[in-house]
Amino acid sequence: MKTAATSSMLINGYRIAYEQYGEGSPIWLLHGTPSYSYEWRKVIPALVQKGYKVYVHDLLGYGASERPLEADTSVAAQYTLFSQLLDELGMDRLHVAAHDLGGIVGVQLALEQPERVQSLTLLNMPSYDSWPSPTWKKIIEEQLEQVEQMPRADFDTMLKKQLPMAVYNKELMTGDTLDAYLEPHTGSLGKASFFSHQVAHYNAKYTESYGTDLPKLKVPVQILWGEEDEWQPLAYAKRLVQDIPHACLHVIPRAGHFVMEDEPGQCSDYIDRFCNEHP
Repeated sequence: MKTAATSSMLINGYRIAYEQYGEGSPIWLLHGTPSYSYEWRKVIPALVQKGYKVYVHDLLGYGASERPLEADTSVAAQYTLFSQLLDELGMDRLHVAAHDLGGIVGVQLALEQPERVQSLTLLNMPSYDSWPSPTWKKIIEEQLEQVEQMPRADFDTMLKKQLPMAVYNKELMTGDTLDAYLEPHTGSLGKASFFSHQVAHYNAKYTESYGTDLPKLKVPVQILWGEEDEWQPLAYAKRLVQDIPHACLHVIPRAGHFVMEDEPGQCSDYIDRFCNEHP
């Protein structure tokens, strides 16, 4: 099985990398930041085996999708491109599981096109005032220009320190796995893309209205949260489940922000069970 989106489609003038696996009820897995569709590689086989047609794509500016530095890769732009991608593929109704930044995109789809969303699973997503995380908030407010201009080797070292924070079991974010997460940020474009397409949009303006927006959700929602998340604390999950009508929360022990890295089996089981409850 492939580990990243490798097919592509031209959406609004941009090449978007995507992939599909299996046959059955459609489910789309949305990735977060700093990441790409690779993060779902451990979950996809289990969902295929459970009878789903699984879709993933790399957001514009991420992974194997096009990364023009002038492109708008804000949450609003990512939602529009995702909606257009669904239109091109003729997907009128599907399940969505969405992590981190992808969770914000998934919420937007559910708010604006509820008829399209059979169920929505949200995993360790930014919400309210939680974006950027304290680590990135300090960098953006105090050191952003310095960090953007840092030598390539120092930039790599910074990412190698940041990424293990995303998992509870630090041994998981080493070797080939760590290299795979770093790969999109290598080369002449990688560093510039990281700051232009990702860090530039770490901003709570996309989530500060959640207190009034989330109660309007009309689709079935479940929340999965790694209990040991160092970037998005569990307290935010507990707030989300209070604001989203009829939502349920499952806290996964011994898992961090990249909950699908720490506990892929539990992720796939919870997603499958919830989808079956909302056919």
